[in-house]
Amino acid sequence: MSTLSVLFPDGRSVEVGEQPAFFRDLNFDVVVRSAVGRYDELELAPLYASPLRTGDEVGYRHEVFRDLDREVLRGAVAAFAEEAKWVGRHLHMAAKQNYRLERERWFLDGAARYVAAVSDLRDALVRGEPSSRALRGLRDHLVGYTRSAGFESLARDTQKVLEALGQVRYAVRIKGHRITVGADDGGVDYSAEIERTFERFRQGATEDHDAAPRDSGSMSIVEAQIADVVARRQPREFAALDAFCKNHRDFLDETVWRFGREIHFYLTWLALVERLDRAGLPFCLPELAAEKDAAVEGAYDLALALMLLRDEKRVVQNGFELHDGERIIVVSGPNQGGKTTFARMFGQLHQLARLGLPVPAERARLLLADEIYTHFEREEDLARLRGKLDDELVRIKEVLEQATGDSVVILNEIFAATTVADAAVLGSDVVGQLADLGCLAVCVTFIDELASLEATVSMVSTVEPDDPSKRTFRIVRRHADGRAYAWALAEKYGLSYERLRSRIGR
Repeated sequence: MSTLSVLFPDGRSVEVGEQPAFFRDLNFDVVVRSAVGRYDELELAPLYASPLRTGDEVGYRHEVFRDLDREVLRGAVAAFAEEAKWVGRHLHMAAKQNYRLERERWFLDGAARYVAAVSDLRDALVRGEPSSRALRGLRDHLVGYTRSAGFESLARDTQKVLEALGQVRYAVRIKGHRITVGADDGGVDYSAEIERTFERFRQGATEDHDAAPRDSGSMSIVEAQIADVVARRQPREFAALDAFCKNHRDFLDETVWRFGREIHFYLTWLALVERLDRAGLPFCLPELAAEKDAAVEGAYDLALALMLLRDEKRVVQNGFELHDGERIIVVSGPNQGGKTTFARMFGQLHQLARLGLPVPAERARLLLADEIYTHFEREEDLARLRGKLDDELVRIKEVLEQATGDSVVILNEIFAATTVADAAVLGSDVVGQLADLGCLAVCVTFIDELASLEATVSMVSTVEPDDPSKRTFRIVRRHADGRAYAWALAEKYGLSYERLRSRIGR
């Protein structure tokens, strides 16, 4: 029986598998590491390799993100997520301890934090009135769960045992190597007396230079023996602790605990969004394209933006638009002009869209792809016993055999290892097959002729009009004309036919 999930409307679970091949080509692995960060212990990374299947599933996550735009709801779920981590750590510490009393105290404290966190989240969701199916479902579950006999018993017993243990008093006397544990005789609290004595010498706030020793969380053998003596002297309180741990050993509710992990998928992504928002870079929830009429404004390569952010630099934003049967973007232009970055951006946008996440763009309408296929240049592998061109043909063949009309295909600098004439023939055949499939594709190429084929759109990386050697990293919809760029560059360096002829003539 599946439990309620804030990630999947059908409550299914994610199976950990291999990282998709396109992650490396698109630098999407960099994006995932940046988002997951220190929360790797929660195994969030596999979620980025588990795309959604339908528009309803995407909408399910979009609803949660819209709820989390409200500070009251985001604050409540963030507070619960943080407490859930502490509960998990308490239970982990309980499981690893050697001494029974220490195990039981860690367990009790974990239960206490759990009861408080669940109650606070229930109250916040009732007050906050979420609109998403996921958080409404969680609210209703919490209301019923906290009224159940099991939870009420857990809350009541936790409070009772904590109060009883809070009344335990004892005295420890140390003389040489001898330690004596006895009843609390109400003696003087010397620490307080010392503070009062030296208070008169205080001259304002001072910096504490003491380095506190690291606490492993485990008792020493001396501490354990002291605890045993105290427990024997006050058996009723510690018998209640032992009974509590036995009666509530499985106190975690599966739905609540699942939420504590899954909500980090949203919170960690929103933390990444905020980092870029402070730098003035936009994010939006994308619309799903009904007829593959994809269109994007103000988008950027997220992995590159994160890298530039560390250097306090800003990434260049680009966009694209496909309509009236256009399916394939052919990107050409000068080297180092941002063509590959554009291709990666295209792939990242569609992967994020199929995860139900806000995408790095001002506005976006994207295909819910069934799969993403990439073909980027690889170093020649001598173990394969075939040349670079042969290897490239085999890899592209595999892409064409697997892709469907609902796929996204990204080809970067195909057939650069052969002659221009052969590359034009091979490239035309590949683009033609992509057009027959009807998939969305980006093809980065040095062959301008591919941009004139059926179903293609020509986009060109531009240069500064007054200095063709300077790239703008802007990719615009324009007729491909590599010769115009070559002429401008030759003119800049005095290598045009007219300039050369005039110099030779002198």
